[in-house]
Amino acid sequence: MDINTIDRDELKAKLDSGDDFKLVMALNEWAYRAEHIPGSVHFPSIESALASLNTDDDIVVYCSDPACAASKYAYFGLVEHGYINVRRYEGGLSDWVAAGYPLAGSTVGHDGRQ
Repeated sequence: MDINTIDRDELKAKLDSGDDFKLVMALNEWAYRAEHIPGSVHFPSIESALASLNTDDDIVVYCSDPACAASKYAYFGLVEHGYINVRRYEGGLSDWVAAGYPLAGSTVGHDGRQ
């Protein structure tokens, strides 16, 4: 099955314009607390995500980098449960940081940098 994706520039534009969408970090709670893209949410399980998200929500999932499988699992888990507007930000945190974009979290300085 193909994965619908979103690139860094489109994601940044959606965040900057205040689009109504759910940005979901697919890594574990510890990783989310340490650093995440501002505006992200985290769910401890697919069950909690299914309970919190609507099937017609615009959803973007991401994890650490293109090789990370967590966002693929989240993507397919949502799609298999009837979610129709799901995309994967394949580059994840590493791509976001490489562009110099800010992060949020406990390991991030006040300027949004690591």
